[in-house]
Amino acid sequence: MKTDRLFFNKNLQIVFSVTLIAVMEVSIITPVLPKITEALSITAGKANLLIVVFTMPGIILSPLLGIAADRFGRKNVLVPALLLFGICGTLSGITRDFSLILILRFFQGAGAACFGALNQTIIGDIFPGKERVEAMGYNSSVLNIGTMVYPSIGGTVALLGWYYPFFLSTLAFPVALLVIFGLKYTEPVKTENIGSYLKESFKLIRTKEILSLYIGTLAAFILLYGILLSFFPFFMKEKFHINTMIIGLAMSAGSIGAIIGSFNLGRLSSKFSPKILLVAAFLIYPIALSMSYFMPAIFLFIIPVFIYGFANGILMPNIQTQISIFSPAKYRGAFMSINSSVLRLGQTIGPLISGIIITRYGSGYVFIAGIIFAIASALFIAYNVTDRGSFSDV
Repeated sequence: MKTDRLFFNKNLQIVFSVTLIAVMEVSIITPVLPKITEALSITAGKANLLIVVFTMPGIILSPLLGIAADRFGRKNVLVPALLLFGICGTLSGITRDFSLILILRFFQGAGAACFGALNQTIIGDIFPGKERVEAMGYNSSVLNIGTMVYPSIGGTVALLGWYYPFFLSTLAFPVALLVIFGLKYTEPVKTENIGSYLKESFKLIRTKEILSLYIGTLAAFILLYGILLSFFPFFMKEKFHINTMIIGLAMSAGSIGAIIGSFNLGRLSSKFSPKILLVAAFLIYPIALSMSYFMPAIFLFIIPVFIYGFANGILMPNIQTQISIFSPAKYRGAFMSINSSVLRLGQTIGPLISGIIITRYGSGYVFIAGIIFAIASALFIAYNVTDRGSFSDV
């Protein structure tokens, strides 16, 4: 397969469509949280539960679904998950009871629990070597395109009513049809019983390298969801007194930065080692946070948001590629799904931590905590991840 045609590979395009569904129900909702808070007369902490309960199921379910995908096939797990996602999301837009919405969001999150892991697993199944690095980068770019446009779409649609963004989850239904009829490749064949599979896969997972990469994923998503996606919308509304549409547009700057970072990962990985890129990304976060605290206007605030997103664009596909490289094909679903579970843990506790800090200490301490945490994460990666050189000769 020629590299210049990789982006337009049919299977990869279908993976992209699943990726766009995977990021929808957080990116669309985050700029609407202040309006939901007002409409339902709830606190900001309660509004953040719309993110927490959505991401929570993935902490437990992602590894189980990854094992199921290794044993029964990627498509046989992915299609029912897409259908569950679409049904629960649609029902969330119909109800006006906050408690019922939380229940529906929980089950919708259960459907979404496998999306990111299976996307990366399928990429690892299909593409070898340097093509895998580029495919992961492209997939991350598409993901960030989604996170770029979805806040604007969510904020704009919410001008009609706070519940309208939930209906966009119906797009999962045609994507399920694409996976059924369009995704064509040979999946790895299981050759051992479930006991041997579990024993060997968990033996391989418990290596220092893999565990360190998992911790890197956890740190990255605590920083992404705890600050950029959960804290920044409230900070912007409080400081600049702007509506949901402007918040969504400002948040899109982070996605533009992430698109640029991830789309160029293949080029960067030919010049710098994965470890250098990981450490550099974590050290960019404190720079962005320091700048954002002092920005006096919303049009200037988008600069650190862009930088924050750029760091994430370099960081996440890099980690995903490294885990995919270390995982044998027949165990790849388990490897990637555990990473997805760790990712969900970061998505869940990040907003909780930032919410607690805001409530007890104030907005300024969120910036301080984020800076300290990002630097500590960079030092952890520098100490624990092996420098294996660039991908120029892969």
